[in-house]
Amino acid sequence: MKGRKKLILIAIGALVVAGLAYKMVLAPKSESKVKVEGTVYVMPKEFLLNLAGGRYAKVTVALVLAPGQSTGGEGAAPPAEGFGTLEQEPLVRQIVTDNLTGVPATALTARKARHRFQMRIRKEVDRTTDVKVKGIVFTDLVVQ
Repeated sequence: MKGRKKLILIAIGALVVAGLAYKMVLAPKSESKVKVEGTVYVMPKEFLLNLAGGRYAKVTVALVLAPGQSTGGEGAAPPAEGFGTLEQEPLVRQIVTDNLTGVPATALTARKARHRFQMRIRKEVDRTTDVKVKGIVFTDLVVQ
């Protein structure tokens, strides 16, 4: 009986070691998923916005474009000074400006409120332009 139990324990141990060896060395490596699908387009001209109470903000905005969405820089006429290659960038700039002008400074410095503005801007860009956006990012933000 004792010999049989030892044999079973050795067999189980060998199976565990073989399984670990396969998992760590021989098994195909899983491909890592891309964390951001699409293109991140940083609008080259920053926003200088009047806030409520005589304060102002300087904001740099980036758009996370949907996969396949082009920034329009291929073979197009050069953009006006300070603007990038996104074809409907002036419309996007208007939407950002309209949504952020006149808001209280605390609305931009509070994380939850700032994220609500980003969502509101993203929805309006999707609704009123041909630019397909997965997200809006404020890459730089100064409130004074």
